[in-house]
Amino acid sequence: MASRGSAGKGTGGKKKGAKVPGRPREVAPTAVTVLSTATGARLDLVGGADRDTVVRGVTLRAQDVRPGDLFAALPGASTHGARFADQAVAAGATAILTDSAGRAELARVLPPETAVAVLIHSNPRSVLGSVSARVYGNPSQRLKLIGITGTSGKTTTSYLVEAALLAAGHSVGLIGTVETRVNGVAQPSSLTTPEAPTLQALLASMLEDGVDVVVMEVSSHALSLGRVDGAHFAIGAFTNLSQDHLDFHHSMRAYFDAKAQLFAPASPVHAVRSVICVDDDWGRRMAEIARRPGEAPHMQPVTVSTGPTPAHWRAGESVPAPDGTTHTPIVEPEGRHELVIPLPGRYNVANGLLAVAVAHAAGVPVSTALEAVAKVSVPGRLQRVDLGQPFLALVDYAHKPGAVEAVLTTLRGQLGGTESSAGRLAVVLGAGGDRDAGKRPLMGAAAARGAELVVVTDDNPRSEDPAAIRAEVLAGARGVDEADRPPGAEPVREVGDRAAAIAEAIAWARPGDIVLVAGKGHETGQEINGVKHPFDDREVVAQALESVIGDASASTPAAEGDR
Repeated sequence: MASRGSAGKGTGGKKKGAKVPGRPREVAPTAVTVLSTATGARLDLVGGADRDTVVRGVTLRAQDVRPGDLFAALPGASTHGARFADQAVAAGATAILTDSAGRAELARVLPPETAVAVLIHSNPRSVLGSVSARVYGNPSQRLKLIGITGTSGKTTTSYLVEAALLAAGHSVGLIGTVETRVNGVAQPSSLTTPEAPTLQALLASMLEDGVDVVVMEVSSHALSLGRVDGAHFAIGAFTNLSQDHLDFHHSMRAYFDAKAQLFAPASPVHAVRSVICVDDDWGRRMAEIARRPGEAPHMQPVTVSTGPTPAHWRAGESVPAPDGTTHTPIVEPEGRHELVIPLPGRYNVANGLLAVAVAHAAGVPVSTALEAVAKVSVPGRLQRVDLGQPFLALVDYAHKPGAVEAVLTTLRGQLGGTESSAGRLAVVLGAGGDRDAGKRPLMGAAAARGAELVVVTDDNPRSEDPAAIRAEVLAGARGVDEADRPPGAEPVREVGDRAAAIAEAIAWARPGDIVLVAGKGHETGQEINGVKHPFDDREVVAQALESVIGDASASTPAAEGDR
């Protein structure tokens, strides 16, 4: 007798054609014997299960199991996923992928009457990506998948590439830090790059909805942990590399090597074509890694540069416009153009140039890409909050030393330098808990060198003591020599409550100043001791502005006719 989920059986009463969020409507069944052969996993049939058992989905979370799923029971830092196998089977899982330790755990947790196929592999995570891709029909081989990696600029570049592709008539999926969306219809994202089962299901769902190109951010964690295994990248793009995630990678070289998996020809997830920004040493090294000796020129990496490094695509001197756009002449192999982006800063010129080059590699005419990127708004990236106040209030995602320095340098340029007649710059920032602690004093130092007012506050403390995190940021900020700070700089302040810190910076500002709230950008929550509290910097800045504007109105004498 065929086991649950085998050929000829239904899907546990699920309505045919019903759309499950993040999953395709229809999935052709895959036999466990096929998965066993493809991965080298040993097949163990428990109870009434047989070799005809099939699966129609994959998940890592027992609570997300749907009838016919394969449950990936992987070893974790504190517990083994196999401990939750009874929940998975009760929910309709027909197969389990695990290791030998997990198989032993199954004998303890599964009820005696259980019928389930078990795939046993020495390193189940290493094959989870290929298993997920196989179950969902290898969707990335049937659409054009563009992966964008680097420390900073992934989100901005992704949005710009998406806009160019949409303008060229493509149906486009976007997967990234801020959101996942299809042709502009969005839903929140929890990870920059989803786990392999979620990613492959999402790609299959997008394909089913008519998407022909997907742009996705690819994090170093995703590359290191196999989340993109089984994905076929048509194009890979690299932005830059600076210190981040050293709590995970432990060294810049290891961090770089993780990113390089998207470009190295010997890597199983390398992109067919590469577009690489060579503005820093890491980018130039990445371009060398991506080179393919003996292959045709069109298969070699395309390079972009906003500095002195020779490249296929080059940017000239940028000119900021009063409306906040940046205008830059560019040269590419087929001609000269003007790049206009709705964001300030040379680093955003790099993002824009990279995006246009990526879009061109995907078949979009340069003129179409340039017209599209000029109109893009990126959530939480130098996003203005304007209630008519006589100074500029901005929210940005900068949460790394290099990013903080870059954005403050850009804003200083907008103010016209550090002359006494120029406006002043304030920055509110903190650092996240349970993350690379080494960057905290570097962020503080970058803030103190760039701004007249620095207010150190809480970001997402997570499980750490917020005061201890602030102390590390403060040490860097207060360690900067006064001679290296802008003229007239004030002592660094500490305000733990983020809303109060924002309000203090807004109250400090006078006409012509700029207030930057950095670190959280698009985020809508603040995580403290495992609880995510509602918190949106943009909303809190608006509230602070309303208070300041209200106070100013109340203190202004009414006109004679208004009394």
